[in-house]
Amino acid sequence: MLNHQYIDKDANVIDETLFADRIIQWLYSSARERSPSVFKALTGSFSSKLLAHLNFDMALTTRLLGNKKFLKQCGVNLDECIDPPESFTTARRIFERKIKYWECRPQPNETEAVLSPADSRMLIGSFSDDSPLRIKDKFFKFEEMLGEDKTRWLTAFEDGDFAIFRLTPDKYHYNHVPVSGKVVDIYELDGHFHSCNPGAIVKVVTPYSKNRRVVTVIDTDIPGGSNVGLVAMVEVVALMIGEIEQCYSDREYDNPVPVEPGLFLKKGQPKSLYHPGSSTDVLIFQKDRIQFSERIISNLMHEQAQSRFNQAFNQPLIETDVAVRSHIAMPAHTKKRLVNGHSQTKSQEDSSQLFAVTGLSQTPNTQTTIVE
Repeated sequence: MLNHQYIDKDANVIDETLFADRIIQWLYSSARERSPSVFKALTGSFSSKLLAHLNFDMALTTRLLGNKKFLKQCGVNLDECIDPPESFTTARRIFERKIKYWECRPQPNETEAVLSPADSRMLIGSFSDDSPLRIKDKFFKFEEMLGEDKTRWLTAFEDGDFAIFRLTPDKYHYNHVPVSGKVVDIYELDGHFHSCNPGAIVKVVTPYSKNRRVVTVIDTDIPGGSNVGLVAMVEVVALMIGEIEQCYSDREYDNPVPVEPGLFLKKGQPKSLYHPGSSTDVLIFQKDRIQFSERIISNLMHEQAQSRFNQAFNQPLIETDVAVRSHIAMPAHTKKRLVNGHSQTKSQEDSSQLFAVTGLSQTPNTQTTIVE
């Protein structure tokens, strides 16, 4: 099986060790093809909860209890954790740990920055036909993702951009708010519990929009907001993830409240918690409202790295490892500047930089569409 690589914060190409990779490959190849009923049962709600209980809720043995080596193998930095090692009596408690994020995951100095919602591996794309980042119907179908009956949001986010954040089982499992704004809608869409392992993703057509998920639509064009239009934050369950707990806190993890329409969400604060396993966040932005980080764009096209997505989708799709609350994008401002003797908006200038990074030709497109 092809290696799966990503780019870390220091621009190194890293081989990812995929959890339970052989089992996942068997499930999504042999079992799926030869025993569809078995495959359907194993990716259903009951099996997912049972597997989660067996893997995460059984008490750790005395030998492992508080064992720092075991915690290190799980990717846990004890210095970041609020609770002491002896409190981690089950794998669930390890994966649902709280960290001193205000110290170990500081927000960037750029006050306008859009933030990563999770410690994760990140990909970016666009729904627009004229974008060099266009990725169509590979990870999810646009209409399925938001709900085929959600006409208001399908119209609002048409031809927009998106970012996918893949949480591996060892990651910190709280999701944080990527932008400041008011919740205008939140709803759940039912579905399956497919694995987020890259091998499973390429076997199942548009898996993210077929899994159970929670969609939160945030209006940022309000006083105190991030001024990047409407943003849809989609939290997707996966194998052994049966629940997404909405638990927004204004300060640290204090006094958590459910996320409901009308609630103002402050950028960088905890919003929700995945109960353990691997899982995925997807952010969807309106057309022409944000500009992704040049580093993330460059990594996407990395020539020395290889991934299972490259082979399956026949285009470069290299993930970048990002920390929760780190800078991933900026607003696409419309302030005009003089470039090569011509008047150019800030969003056009950023677009020129994007095309310079990707090496693709640019098609003029100066229209900015803002859907309220």
